[in-house]
Amino acid sequence: KRDQMNIVIVEDDINMRKSLEIALGEYDELNIKSYKSAVEALKRLGEDTDLIITDINMPKMDGLEFIKELNGKFDVIIMTGNATLNKAIESVRLGVKDFLTKPFDVSTLYETIKRVELLKQKTPKISKNTEIKNETIGFLATSKALEATLNIALKAARTDASVMLSGESGVGKEVFAKFIHANSPRKDAAFIALNMAAIPENLIESELFGFEKGAFTDASTTKKGQFELANGGTLFLDEIGEMPINLQPKLLRVLQEREITRLGATKSEKIDVRIICATNANLELAMREGKFREDLFYRLNTIPLFIPPLRERKEEILAISEDALKKCCTEYSLEPKNFSKDAKEELLSYDYPGNIRELISVVQRAAILSEGDEILPKDLFLQSRSKK
Repeated sequence: KRDQMNIVIVEDDINMRKSLEIALGEYDELNIKSYKSAVEALKRLGEDTDLIITDINMPKMDGLEFIKELNGKFDVIIMTGNATLNKAIESVRLGVKDFLTKPFDVSTLYETIKRVELLKQKTPKISKNTEIKNETIGFLATSKALEATLNIALKAARTDASVMLSGESGVGKEVFAKFIHANSPRKDAAFIALNMAAIPENLIESELFGFEKGAFTDASTTKKGQFELANGGTLFLDEIGEMPINLQPKLLRVLQEREITRLGATKSEKIDVRIICATNANLELAMREGKFREDLFYRLNTIPLFIPPLRERKEEILAISEDALKKCCTEYSLEPKNFSKDAKEELLSYDYPGNIRELISVVQRAAILSEGDEILPKDLFLQSRSKK
């Protein structure tokens, strides 16, 4: 029946498979089929399939291999045990819409199915620079890769769990941190961002925790640190891998005890802060080299969230470009400009190793240096960048 949503369950455990089939079958709007292996499912999947719910750990072909074989043709929800949570996170890069950690209630699965279907209906086709007016507000456009990451970010936002954002430089980690804050119960409190790489090492401690008057030579007044300023809200620590090893135990204690002590103070202050961190460094390697504490890493990495590079999010390029062009023309009092058809094709063909930050820089330069009201491919200088 096409008034029903066609759901396919792929699960090698017969008890789990049959239980899900029976439980979901109670919902009139769902039509359920199930298969014991990914190999069998690939042979029998019909064009009318609306959603696939699959386990990760399966013989012959595991869930990740299965998703790769599907090649984005169907929407997918992953079921995973704690032991395979890292694989579930990895599956986000392959376009998985959501994942559930076993055990879960059937009602939770049903709500997830409805949410995935709702997002599918709400997400507009990206043809013009139209800001999305749904749960992805704050993002100019969405791609399959971004939607999957946003689903996880929304789940994380509803809790106080620490989030570790990772990805290449320039992918928009601070934008994601603000998105999580804006969708959290803390949204009406402060959001404070601090780039650890931009602070001299000898000032990081006083910047984070504050100091009392007279704590050191230049301490002429008492100053609150960023933890106190963010109290009740969210503190975003960018480039967390740059935190000196000698300060890491103090940060760990703050996370465990939920209290801070200003430099020079004799008593501690209770704080209530949600921590989001970001890195483009390999923290696993830093741990092996003794530059980052394992206990602090696991405390900060409760929910790891990988942000895909812009080259995997091509659908977003034109919307971001047009927004950046409009803002640049306004900021520098330029006449309104637009991209030629060939310039748009040029923008879409480049890989942007510097990600969104590089794309905005390319557009700003083109806006300032181009003649007339139309930006041409030669104004973008992307061919010379590709040769580097």
